[in-house]
Amino acid sequence: MQPFANIFLGLFLLGPVGAVPLTDTVIYDSDFYDMLLGELSHPLDYNDNKQSDPLETETGTALPAVIQESYSSAPLIEEPEEEASTPKLIDGSSAQGSGVLGPQTQDGLPTCLLCTCLGTTVYCDDHELNAVPPLPKGTSYFYSRYNRIRKINRNDFAHLSNLKRIDLTANFISEIHEDAFWRLPQLEELVLRDNRIRQLPELPPTLKFIDVSKNRLGRKGIRNEAFKDLHDLQHLYITDNNLDHIPLPLPESLQALHLQNNNIQEMHEDTFCKVKDLTYVRRALEDIRLDGNPLNLSRTPYAYLCLPRLPVGNLL
Repeated sequence: MQPFANIFLGLFLLGPVGAVPLTDTVIYDSDFYDMLLGELSHPLDYNDNKQSDPLETETGTALPAVIQESYSSAPLIEEPEEEASTPKLIDGSSAQGSGVLGPQTQDGLPTCLLCTCLGTTVYCDDHELNAVPPLPKGTSYFYSRYNRIRKINRNDFAHLSNLKRIDLTANFISEIHEDAFWRLPQLEELVLRDNRIRQLPELPPTLKFIDVSKNRLGRKGIRNEAFKDLHDLQHLYITDNNLDHIPLPLPESLQALHLQNNNIQEMHEDTFCKVKDLTYVRRALEDIRLDGNPLNLSRTPYAYLCLPRLPVGNLL
């Protein structure tokens, strides 16, 4: 009787168990493992057809209260919107200004990329330039030798208040605007050797050194009293220009005057000295070159009495 009772009891227990569908093993790891579903404060609702309350937090997305508080208390950082910027050129400058590589040339390159800029000195030698490139405002010394520049315009050196030396040796310059140089307040040295210049422009009174040798000034290329107000002028070189006279008056500050290889045929006794003042001495003017001219220096012996040295030239 006991075996039959056991079999009957087994069938009774296996019946309900067989009705339960097999599922994957679920491992619970929560604080609610030992609690009944009815005891939960917010029992889970698996009814897909029920509309959830908008005020209730969606299951599975809620953060712990402590974390929520820390997020809500942190200030909201907004990324600044990008402002519309001025287009930048390849030298890092804006289209309206001058960058670290200088202003733009006509070819679209910065001057200091086309040429070489060292401190306040700009070297543009032997670059086949057809015009003076725009220079940085702080330029003090500018060299553009052995190029193809034909003309110096009025504004080529405008607003360059620090410019002290301009060297344009060996170009094709035939025309210089009247106001190209005289507005430069600190210009001390002007070198225009080996060009095709026929007329000197107005010169600033700050000049100490002028070299316009090997040009085409001729008889009318230098205006009357062109050097009179240059009270700081020390060196004046006008060789190989087909001059037929010595440009007078010469400033007292002059130390060297080179006029060789011209067409000067005569010289007056008061060219360098004062005929009526035999005590006058011109000590500064020690270097006078008149060789290569059809001029006989021996015809005007009193013209050199005030000089520390005789001029170099033909004495016969």
